Amino acid sequence: MMHFPLVFFDAKRVISLTPVRTEIHFVASLVMNTLLVPQTSIAAFAMANPFWSADHGIATWFHERLTPAFVSVLHAFTEFGSGEWIGIIMFLLVLFFAWKRWWPSLVTLIVAVPGGMLMNEWLKMVVQRHRPFVDGPFVDWSGYSFASGHTIGATLLYGQLLLFVLPALKGRHWRLLFVLSAASLVLLVAFSRIALGAHFLTDVLAAILFGIVWLVFCLIATKPMRTRMVSHTGLPVISEPVLARVESKENLAQSFPR
Repeated sequence: MMHFPLVFFDAKRVISLTPVRTEIHFVASLVMNTLLVPQTSIAAFAMANPFWSADHGIATWFHERLTPAFVSVLHAFTEFGSGEWIGIIMFLLVLFFAWKRWWPSLVTLIVAVPGGMLMNEWLKMVVQRHRPFVDGPFVDWSGYSFASGHTIGATLLYGQLLLFVLPALKGRHWRLLFVLSAASLVLLVAFSRIALGAHFLTDVLAAILFGIVWLVFCLIATKPMRTRMVSHTGLPVISEPVLARVESKENLAQSFPR
């Protein structure tokens, strides 16, 4: 059974905490407990790698066909999942959410994207699978291979952004367009990591799977915070996060008599 820090607080302090602060403690404790859950079965599967033949066959096929022009295109694709690019987008989003005071969305974003990427780095240290190629004219990699950091970063970032905007989109065509755009960016990053020889096929597939599972986990884990924050403002419970509608509802709440 998990024990969260709040159970050790003095009752008066707990009552005085704002809903945001209380839920941040809850989510942070839940994330840390999740990161500490043993991943023996996952690590054993990854190290045994029953798909070793397919992994190496695909990696070798691409490695033998790399050209300077092809590598340049692949590097452009892979940048959409790089730590630098994700850091820039995260910085802008954090500033925007803080300015708008959309605290549930801010907490969800921080837990989902950096939290998931941190989990992936921990998984790499557990599995310690080596990369397909460490020598060659187009190879300059460091660290371990399973699971792909670029791919899970792209899955988390674009997946979470998709969850933010989907509830605000009314037209079916717009929803389909945004889903396909997010999926295309993730697949382009995944393909580039395989073609460049940075990862095996199972590395990127596992990263996509882990990213989706983590996003679902974050959506469920932060639901009490979203519900409490909406209830605290006296507004009806709405699905999180409807960015385009939150501001108008907040303005409406301010006009209510107290």
